[in-house]
Amino acid sequence: MMMRLFVNGLVMLGVMLSLPASAEVNDQKWQSMQRDFFPGKSLLQGDFIKIAAPRRAESGAQVPFSFVVDYPMTESQYVKAVTVIVDANPVPLAAVFHFNPHSGKAEIATRIRLETDSLVHVVAETSDGKLHVNAVPVRASGGCGGTVEGDEDEAKRNAGKMRLALDSEAGEGDVRNVKLQIKHPMFTGLQRDLVSQGFRPAFYISKIDVRYNGEPVLQADTYIGISEDPNIRFPFIAKQDGTLTVTIHDNEDNEFSQSLAVKL
Repeated sequence: MMMRLFVNGLVMLGVMLSLPASAEVNDQKWQSMQRDFFPGKSLLQGDFIKIAAPRRAESGAQVPFSFVVDYPMTESQYVKAVTVIVDANPVPLAAVFHFNPHSGKAEIATRIRLETDSLVHVVAETSDGKLHVNAVPVRASGGCGGTVEGDEDEAKRNAGKMRLALDSEAGEGDVRNVKLQIKHPMFTGLQRDLVSQGFRPAFYISKIDVRYNGEPVLQADTYIGISEDPNIRFPFIAKQDGTLTVTIHDNEDNEFSQSLAVKL
């Protein structure tokens, strides 16, 4: 269902030109969006979903955004998935992050795109199948469209380069925090080439798979709502020395991988 909605969103490439430069931050879109993304499901207010984002962003193309779900992460009770939806974006689905007990905590810090003022909804699915939601308003503009400069072929050649580093901020117990930086233009398909004035085709990271000693700790389905050169901070459990491996795929079937040796 989510993928179908995403594809339908990409069909709207020309619609952006008719969108207003700004819009009121309200929940008028959310009611129908909730039915489309979570058909037949009831969403409970989840105040334990803590969201951090600027009330007014300096750039709609690079909006700092983070969430943490204050919920147990045990074998019997944990957060399965967190969906990030930017209501007013032409493609509202920004990302779906998949967690498990090895994640240690359902927490992500990254940067997202906003084309216009919007509510950003975060929906957490717990292991018992319940859905919980919280939201914040953010004022921003121009994050998905506009113009883009630089050589397109060169941007594609450099795509996929990664840096992995343990965060200096220690986690709790066996939980470690890691920073992942990925070189990728994340073209939205709605941006005009500054020289040719034609639309650059969508080119974005579609999947991220993170494993520690072969065990999955985080998977993500990502779309054009994630900013250029993604920067993602996330936790994982490290009870012993090992290797953290990140594999990413983009929508042109490219695969890239990077590993980090972890010494406790």
